[in-house]
Amino acid sequence: MKPLAPAAAAVLATFLAACETTRPAAFVAGSVPPRPAAAWTPPAEAERPLSPPAPPAGVPAELLAGPKTISLTEAVDVALTASPVTRRSWLQARSAAAEVGSREGAFWPQVDVAASLLRQKQVSAGGAVQYLSTTWGPAAALSWTLLDFGGRGADVAEKRQALFAAGYLHNLAVSDVVLAVQTSYYQHQGAKALLVATESSLKQAEENLTAAEERRRAGVATVADVLQAKTSLSQRRLELETARGLIETTRGALATALGVPANLPVDVTELPDGLRLEGATPTVEQLIAEAERRRPDLAAARSRAMAARSKVASVRSSALPSLVGAGALSRSYYESPDGAAPFGDNWSLGVAVRWPLFNGFQKAYDRRKAEEDAAGAEAATDVLVQQAIYQVWSGYAAVKTAAERIRAAKDLLASATESEQVTLGRYKAGVGGILDLLAAESSLATARATDVQARASFLVALAQLAHDTGALGLAPIPQLKKDTP
Repeated sequence: MKPLAPAAAAVLATFLAACETTRPAAFVAGSVPPRPAAAWTPPAEAERPLSPPAPPAGVPAELLAGPKTISLTEAVDVALTASPVTRRSWLQARSAAAEVGSREGAFWPQVDVAASLLRQKQVSAGGAVQYLSTTWGPAAALSWTLLDFGGRGADVAEKRQALFAAGYLHNLAVSDVVLAVQTSYYQHQGAKALLVATESSLKQAEENLTAAEERRRAGVATVADVLQAKTSLSQRRLELETARGLIETTRGALATALGVPANLPVDVTELPDGLRLEGATPTVEQLIAEAERRRPDLAAARSRAMAARSKVASVRSSALPSLVGAGALSRSYYESPDGAAPFGDNWSLGVAVRWPLFNGFQKAYDRRKAEEDAAGAEAATDVLVQQAIYQVWSGYAAVKTAAERIRAAKDLLASATESEQVTLGRYKAGVGGILDLLAAESSLATARATDVQARASFLVALAQLAHDTGALGLAPIPQLKKDTP
């Protein structure tokens, strides 16, 4: 090959330098925002128009067709079918199962086959072809690890524990979805009940305004009475609009928990009024023991810790010798210039011992890392256990507090209702004042809202306690009763 002339070399160098300085700049300019404060304009090939999402699989057609009142059980069934959360955890468990199968393949022999074709030509110094030949043929090779001091077994054990962890995490996803549905369902029930209570308070305010106007026409009340009654009525109307907004918010949250679009019109049953607060009372110690036994996140953490210990065994075995058997079989065809095509068979069979004696202390550090990771996984399990105990402890207290709030709210509602009726009668009779009437009205409105919130909060707290103790689905938690001194 002749060397480049100096002028040609200079031109080439200039061209390469131009490419070096201009092409990356043009590439960057079309790929990232031009300045920190400037928005990025995506190129045409980056834009992906979104197609309308398809209805989630498993959602009943009547639910998608229009407004439908569903029970809590129906809501849970829809969520477990349509939720992408459970679908994701299920696919992760399947991936972990495939990983186990992949590692078990190391116990089987490995067989490779190949075919080759080689064309050769030799040319003399004068340019004459001395010979032209072609060689081709198939080949097969086999290798089989016969002994590795438990390395493959430890590898499989690690992935099997990871599979168990993935299964437990799927159970956790199911439990989380059920809790989300229960919570949003009860909150939507509470919002509906609060709307009814607010409407009752609005009617009471209208009745009070009517009484004030009648007394004003009779000359026994002032304009101030009427204005104060109108102010109270306006306040109740504001509360009514707030309650209607809460209805829409909780309905959207419920639809999202179901795994359907938030704008899907769904309705729920009425918030139960008569909640059973008496019954068998488990101790908090019993609930903590149940949580330690059946919570899926704790079981998953224990499986991860066992997987980490199996990893330690796998790393240790990698520093030990291994016995590998190997074999090969091939046939080569040779076509000579005279047209002859002889062939030859080749085979080999043997065993080999492999022992990594020194690799720059890499194996020692790998073993130390695996041991520290295992200790860290066990420590993480202990942390999770402590968190679970606290969650059950606080959830137990929350349920008991919510039960007491229901009792107190019922008493408050009864006394506030009677007080408002008496005060209204006194006002109509010309005995009481408008301030007493409006105060009684406000107390009654507060009592109605408190009663609704107490019932909804009790159901939410009960669902949370069931989740924290490891109960899946709608598995009931025994009702708590008032402690006796």
